[in-house]
Amino acid sequence: MTPLANVSTVAVDLNQLADATGTVAVFVDENGHLDQLARRVNRLTKGALERLADSDAFNDMGVGDVTRMRFPTGMAADAVVVAKLSRKCSIEDARKAGAGIAKNTGKGALLIAAGNLHRPEDVVEGVVLRNYSYQDQKSEPKPNTLDVTVMASKPDVVEPAIAPKLAVAEGVFFTRDLVTMPANVLTTTSFAEHLIALQDLGVEVEVFDEDQLEEMGMRTLLSVGHGSASPSKVVVMQWNGGAEEAPFALVGKGVVFDTGGISLKPAGGMEDMTMDMGGAGVVAGVMKALALRKAKTNVVGLVGLVENMPSDRATRPGDVVKSMKGDTVEIINTDAEGRLVLADVLWYAQERFNPSGVINLATLTGAIIIGLGHEMAGVFSNDDTLSKDFIKAATAEGEGAWRMPLAPAYDKQINSAIADMKNVGGRAAGSITAGQFLQRFIKDGMPWAHLDIAGVASVKAETAFAPKGATGWGVRALNRYIADTYEG
Repeated sequence: MTPLANVSTVAVDLNQLADATGTVAVFVDENGHLDQLARRVNRLTKGALERLADSDAFNDMGVGDVTRMRFPTGMAADAVVVAKLSRKCSIEDARKAGAGIAKNTGKGALLIAAGNLHRPEDVVEGVVLRNYSYQDQKSEPKPNTLDVTVMASKPDVVEPAIAPKLAVAEGVFFTRDLVTMPANVLTTTSFAEHLIALQDLGVEVEVFDEDQLEEMGMRTLLSVGHGSASPSKVVVMQWNGGAEEAPFALVGKGVVFDTGGISLKPAGGMEDMTMDMGGAGVVAGVMKALALRKAKTNVVGLVGLVENMPSDRATRPGDVVKSMKGDTVEIINTDAEGRLVLADVLWYAQERFNPSGVINLATLTGAIIIGLGHEMAGVFSNDDTLSKDFIKAATAEGEGAWRMPLAPAYDKQINSAIADMKNVGGRAAGSITAGQFLQRFIKDGMPWAHLDIAGVASVKAETAFAPKGATGWGVRALNRYIADTYEG
């Protein structure tokens, strides 16, 4: 798995700045003021920082932007990266500066000359999140481990502030790796093995195989995997860091590859369907983050792991399947499979755990990309408080989320003439009718939100904190939501 940067914290030592190798990052505020560490770098470079601070180029930089000075005179470093950031900066600007520093850091070490900067831990978070490169499938992988030293006025305060940021970043990297892995590497079996390994962190893990799922009545989930030789599984992960309170439940769609089944997808772009397990990947990443930071609450994560393939055993359009709940579903389109996986797992989560609330995640519909693009995940919820609090947490973490409607009128589109419901409702309001379908498997009074992450789980261009590809969207937002709502 992709390793995080190695981060250590040291006390301010001005003499180290001249001898530091690799990259040195310093901070200059909007008015061109140099702090103690920047002044020393300025002296070493014979006034280069002052000249930069007085330049039009610096004035044109936005807060949190960075620029790179190569091969600075008077220093052993290959480069000095200058971030435009006030000492009492915002969280958003600190993270932005950190991501910019990471993008402008070459090979070797990075010394962050933080001094008495207000939010060094958020700068480090930006650095760590942006320093990601998936190398596992390369025959000659390029090492991307970065050694980061934070030089701070109060290292005994900064170090414990950085620790939970690194725990969450571990969860983000776990999610990114899972989403990026090709389907011949991340099978349903190997996915389950990755989750079993969370036991080493104190997570209780159970894996249910096909025979057990048949006994439990998870027929809609099993119908998705009928055409594949890869066995369907459900994995339950419990983090018990609280008292005796009911857990909060996270449920993820884990379709390790989606051909569309008998309703076969077009060939163009089908290789991207390795990311159709993105919802399960986020649940896995959140559970890892909670365990690493020893969250003081109870959370259960459940993922349905299947592969949707065409074969002589595959579910056909027109088949009717009975769910674990007991409702029957007419399968109109076998490419609308994620909701069939989630339906059974959502019902099981409520039946077994009676959770305080449920959030499910899925790369569920292309329609949400038409509506929201790649900037926002769609939030569908039966509970105003849960929806509002989650979106607040997502906004605080810089992860876009937008509430979408649910209404009884949309239910008409998924009514079936021969069964209790259809699994699709046509092109109109496709992401909404998918949410309406899932809502039929939520018990009365259960706070619930469905996050459609099809547009944000993996993208074709780099984002603020990740190179192009898997983003890990949702790990930080859900971690904050759980911390604020159940640990605050």
